[in-house]
Amino acid sequence: MVSDVHGNARDLARAGEGADALICLGDLVLFLDYADHSRGIFPDLFGVENADRIVELRTARRFEEARELGKRLWGEIGADRGSVIEKAVRKQYAEMFAAFPTPTYATYGNVDMPPLWPEYAGPGTTVLDGERAEIGGWTFGFVGGGLRTPMRTPYEISDEEYAAKIEAVGEVDVLCTHIPPEVPELVYDTVARRFERGSRALLAAIRRTRPRYSLFGHVHQPLARRMRIGATECVNVGHFAGSGKPWALEW
Repeated sequence: MVSDVHGNARDLARAGEGADALICLGDLVLFLDYADHSRGIFPDLFGVENADRIVELRTARRFEEARELGKRLWGEIGADRGSVIEKAVRKQYAEMFAAFPTPTYATYGNVDMPPLWPEYAGPGTTVLDGERAEIGGWTFGFVGGGLRTPMRTPYEISDEEYAAKIEAVGEVDVLCTHIPPEVPELVYDTVARRFERGSRALLAAIRRTRPRYSLFGHVHQPLARRMRIGATECVNVGHFAGSGKPWALEW
């Protein structure tokens, strides 16, 4: 089980060793590494100094200034933003999907570009979003993406759309999502020093349907990596990009 791979194809290629299946909860793309500002699409295009600056602004929650800096930098290179980013993302996806073992079950993260996935997901990779799969006799539900934020990442959706996907999954043994339930200890990032967005609909579903596990990523350095909500064990299985180590679920 991995989440928030963010370009770590080397460790991803070994993540499924000894397992019956690999589950990936999204964020394959590395746009900007907050731990190492020299890595990712942004510094490749605009340099490390600008990456330092935009991380500083975002960490201070000065999102409007960060957007203005981004607009200025894109204007200076004079290229179509969408096509440049898509080309870079495609290069990363080619590496990431080639590293997936068979079988892999995957859903999207908030920085992923879902329309591109069908081009790269081979026959051994099953992509699910608002859907269920039977794995080893247990029922797994998958809900991808994130909720809307000032960061405006590619796959952010409305609370209503997200809640509908949670509802579509229904009662499962393991509820797999990219973002965590809306619990302060699970959504606070101790390095970014901010509360990320969690889902109230997910929290309500955990309390109502009582899955054995709720597994998620998104928050890279959470205040709490795991906690129980009623009968459910909630576990943050990221941040794979930094650790390079999968989380193992055995039953």
